[in-house]
Formats: sequence, C-alpha cells, structure tokens
Amino acid sequence: MISYRDSGVDIAANTRWVSGIHAAMHSTYGPRVPKARHGGFAGLFRLDYDEQLFRRNYKRPMLVGCADGVGTKVLIAIQMKRLSTIGIDLVAMNVNDLITCGAEPLFFLDYLAVNKLDGKHLKDVIEGVAAGCRESGCALLGGETAEMPDLYRKGDFDLAGFSVGVVECNRVIDGTKISPGDKLIALPSSGVHSNGYSLVRKLIAKGRCRLSSYHESLGETVGEALLRPTRIYVQPVQALLTRYRVKRVVTGMAHVTGGGLRENIARLLPAKCDAVIDKKSWTPPPIFDFLRRLGTTRAEMFKVFNMGVGFVFVVKPFFAAGVMQTLQKAGERPFELGVVRRGGGRVRFA
Repeated sequence: MISYRDSGVDIAANTRWVSGIHAAMHSTYGPRVPKARHGGFAGLFRLDYDEQLFRRNYKRPMLVGCADGVGTKVLIAIQMKRLSTIGIDLVAMNVNDLITCGAEPLFFLDYLAVNKLDGKHLKDVIEGVAAGCRESGCALLGGETAEMPDLYRKGDFDLAGFSVGVVECNRVIDGTKISPGDKLIALPSSGVHSNGYSLVRKLIAKGRCRLSSYHESLGETVGEALLRPTRIYVQPVQALLTRYRVKRVVTGMAHVTGGGLRENIARLLPAKCDAVIDKKSWTPPPIFDFLRRLGTTRAEMFKVFNMGVGFVFVVKPFFAAGVMQTLQKAGERPFELGVVRRGGGRVRFA
C-alpha cells in the first residue's frame, strides 16, 4: 500500500514544523491579538480596542492589502546557505508598499512552498519573517507551508507574503495632491533590496563571479552584498506622519522596487506634473558599480534597480526642511532627490 509519505509528503513533519515556529509567531503579538488556542484555522486581530493604555479607535477605517515575494533572490540565499535574512526581505517588500498610502501595518501572513520540509533551515526563514514583523509593528498571524516534491527540486523553495493595514479614510495619501514646486525627499536603500535578481544572477554567471569571493570595492563578499536585507521604512514613515497629524505635508510616497525610480515615481504623478530627479544628489552603493562592470549599462540599471534610493516622499516645499529634520531624528539619512515641475506625468533625470 502506498502512503502519503511514500509520495513525498510527511504530515508528521509538518505538525512538528508548525509547533516549532510557534514562539517566533508569538514574538510579534501585541495587545491587539487576542489570546487564542494554538492551531486555529485562522488568525484573529482587533482593529478597534478601548484599553486605557493601548486605545486605538478609528472613525472611518479603510483596510489596505498587499501581496509580494522576493523573486529569485531566494536562489542566492540557497546557494549561500544563508536563509536568515530572506524572511526580512519578504516582510519589507509588502509593508513598504502598504505604507505608501499612509497606512499602518496590522498583520502579516506567509506562504512557504518547499520540496521537503527541513525544519532546521526553514526555521531561519520564519524567524526572519518574525524579525521583520517586529520591526514593522505588525503581527505574524499565521501562514501556510506546502510540501510539493513534484513541483520543486530538492533543496529549492519559494515564499510569498501578504500584509494587511489600515488608514483613516480622510488620511489616504495617493498622489492626487501633488503639484508643481513640491520637493522629492529620499531615503537610501541598503543595496539591491529584492528586485532585479534575474539580471543579477545572469551578470554573476557571465562574469564567472563566485558569491563567496571577497572584493575590496564592496568591503565584503559578493554574496553578502547581494543578501543584504531590504530596508523596512515603516518607522521613519510613521514618525513623519505622526509629526504632521493635521497638516497635509506629504502629498505622495513611493517604494522604489522593480522598474526603478522612473516607473515607481511615475505611478504617483498627476497627469500635468513631471518629477525632475537630480542624479548628482546621491551616490549609489558600490554593489551597483560592481554589477555594471560585470556586463550591463548604467541606463539599463536605472530601469531595473533602485540604484541606492529605497523610498521617496513628495512634500510641500515650505515643509521640506522640517521633513528632513524629522527623518534625521528618526535615525535616517534623507536627501533632496528632486522637484516636481509642470509636465505630462513623466520622470526626468537632470
């Protein structure tokens, strides 16, 4: 007789796996997650609550949802046998999108698809997800782990994430208030983040570059530079929006992902506005020049990568100095990236 285990799926291993990640999940819980028995079919989260110390009530709440993954960066992590940061990337790719409309992250769910459950190594992934959730102030409510030996090769896996947040209806930031004269203020990325890794891997292969090789220009190995986790911008964004609770200082926000500065900032712009970016206003991290020298062009890289700019605010010019100061107090290194001009909804480089 053929058992489920004979087909490559071990139910007992999955049960042990779920029990093993229980502590990581609980480390992300706050007062808005009710105490419930472990093993429920769905996670619970309180949107409004009235406790004296943690009061948080909404007048006209609007829920915000995001779904994303980390692409082929997973393959770099597998090659390097370093899975501890890929979970942080997963959370970052979701919550950084979610906060662009002014939302507060509430909770996160993950989906992990594997050839075979290896609790020892995959636990690093989930602990990374939990670390990202703690930094974002959201709860890891649950997820799904699917063992599919016929779909994934031995040692391979993939992961996706889903984030839900909330924003007051009258506080949504959607770019419609952007006007000529507004300033673009940027926060730096930590490197490549989690986009463009198909091109990265092609360049690495073409240049016959070993991930374990140390390069003076990087100050670390190639693999370490490429696995640097995506920055999470929740805390500085919330610090800024908290500072300006009444005045509408921020007119737009962009998370710079695939498509680079041009495509992601263009998504914000009204039809009669252009964003003019000063390429001299920042210096990209050394990993980008390293990749260029492996066989691509600077123009192509600006189409694909963030080039050292991870998050962009569009702000009213009168408040630009105050915004910079608030972000600096939040531990950031903001810089003025450019300005909004009359135009046709395009992003131009100066």
